[in-house]
Amino acid sequence: MQTENTLAAPRVSWRANLTAKHWRTLNGAFMGWIFDGYEALALIVILPSLMQSVLTPEQMGSRPIYSGLVIGITLLGWGIGGLIGGTMADYVGRKRMMMWSVFLYAVLTGFTALVHDVWQLSALRFVTGLAMGSEWSTGIALVAETWPKEARSKGAGFLQSGFGWGTLIAAVIWYFLGEFNPFGADNWRVMFLVGALPAFFVLYLRRGVDESEKWIEAVRNKRWGATEGSTAPAGEAGKRPFTLTQIFREREAARRIALTTALSIVTIVGWWAVSSWLPVYTGALAAAGHVENPQRWISSVNITYTIGAIVAYMASGFIIDAVGRRWFLFFTFAGSLLTTVMAYAWVGTVQQMQIVAPINGFFTLGCAFAWLAIYPAELFTASVRSTSVSFVFNSARLIAWFFPILSGTLIKSFGGVAQAALIFGSVYVLGMVLPWFLPETKDQDLPE
Repeated sequence: MQTENTLAAPRVSWRANLTAKHWRTLNGAFMGWIFDGYEALALIVILPSLMQSVLTPEQMGSRPIYSGLVIGITLLGWGIGGLIGGTMADYVGRKRMMMWSVFLYAVLTGFTALVHDVWQLSALRFVTGLAMGSEWSTGIALVAETWPKEARSKGAGFLQSGFGWGTLIAAVIWYFLGEFNPFGADNWRVMFLVGALPAFFVLYLRRGVDESEKWIEAVRNKRWGATEGSTAPAGEAGKRPFTLTQIFREREAARRIALTTALSIVTIVGWWAVSSWLPVYTGALAAAGHVENPQRWISSVNITYTIGAIVAYMASGFIIDAVGRRWFLFFTFAGSLLTTVMAYAWVGTVQQMQIVAPINGFFTLGCAFAWLAIYPAELFTASVRSTSVSFVFNSARLIAWFFPILSGTLIKSFGGVAQAALIFGSVYVLGMVLPWFLPETKDQDLPE
């Protein structure tokens, strides 16, 4: 009878063990990631107007290449800064590193509004990326280590949705700037000035967010192993190994790093070298169809694409807990491949793009980035978690940063965005295969 009653007992809600402290921690990381999302899409949507302002007449003939350069140099700075900041967060703490990251990239984004040529722009994009890179990995580690097991993936999905809300804010602001045109050719400068506002958010982080107890305990007890059951090398039990080398020194940790980094490259190359060109391609469709107010269609596609991504972010924690991490990754990249083909090979009008864009956004921006917020943190211990998550996310940028530049060259060589996007979109096939070589972490505790 007792067994029957136990089996019949209702399952505890994933929200049952959440407290106000959990939600404050999520809110702090969520708000920081909103600003990152805003910054990322703001650059994409203003790129045509921005290039018109900063390029000389001689440079305009190679505009796709310069556009790719600006995106690529941002990714390079983002990758280097994220790798450094994520590693530092395992030494100085998640909260402190997050505060410095938010403050510095906000100030540098504001200064970007003052640039007058493509070289000033590229330099500021690089240093802004350096500052911005570490915010994500510190927030992911903080939420993963503070939220209970049954709610952890949901919290990470909600956190990742901050990027989508940030991109939506950028798309909406740019839409209204285009509609009312208050500053004409200088509308793009307003977008960067708005990006300076997160500097004030540091005040909330300082007072409302606590440090991770799991990280404090791991450092206090000198638990330096990178994966479950592992320990520091013999003779170094009392001395902390450098976290960036520790994740490669252990065979299992190195294997997990290699596979998840490859999947991260698939995600980042897919977005920056394929989906980031959707606004440009929509503009080309509008011109070919001789539609009125093409900028309105471009902004509308940006908004619906982002809405699709936000839906995916909010749902990702529930989906990944239902089907498991590996099946989630498989379906994510299969959907990304299919919707890339739909967007660049099937769509022929802006009206059709309006339908496909949110579906494409659900996979290529939503699910494709949500797994990075959930899965890598479950594969490594607290003493190296921020370093590991940061390496997986940011080393991919260090490898992929030149793809936007290369895609610009391909666009010019092949005579169109669609051909280049379809070539790069084939990278999603790799993402469908690699997950099956990683461990399944569904319903498991974080490795200590």
